[in-house]
Amino acid sequence: MRHPSNSPSPRATADEDPFSLTAFRRMKVLVGCYFVLSVLTLVAAYVLRDDPAMVNDTVWIRGAIVAVASSLMYAFVTGTARGRRRAYLRLRITSALMVVAIAVLISIPGLLPMWMRIEQGVCGLLLLGVVLIVNGRHLRSLFAARRG
Repeated sequence: MRHPSNSPSPRATADEDPFSLTAFRRMKVLVGCYFVLSVLTLVAAYVLRDDPAMVNDTVWIRGAIVAVASSLMYAFVTGTARGRRRAYLRLRITSALMVVAIAVLISIPGLLPMWMRIEQGVCGLLLLGVVLIVNGRHLRSLFAARRG
């Protein structure tokens, strides 16, 4: 038996609402790009592994965290598009936290090599798009808690 908060809300599915469909599609594209970029980052780290100036332990740790987070975020976007309120809340929280974490990490001098700082900046911009969409008035109204 499914938990009530995991089942789609009639208001949240919005199967025929073009604004909802566009928002879900855009978030899927943004998070999909974030995922692809995170995988490509791990590939680049592997290729550059013999150069300690280009790949340090932080690159491996951060790269792995981002790859896992991006796959989870894609699951949250998919759940959100299916009308799952918990997935929507998780997407709101994780996307905002990741943007903040990226901003902090790229601002710390010497923590990441320049190539990864740029990559993380691009990831941050992709996620900023998600943050703006998921926290927009339209999706917030779709997933607003029902009273009664």
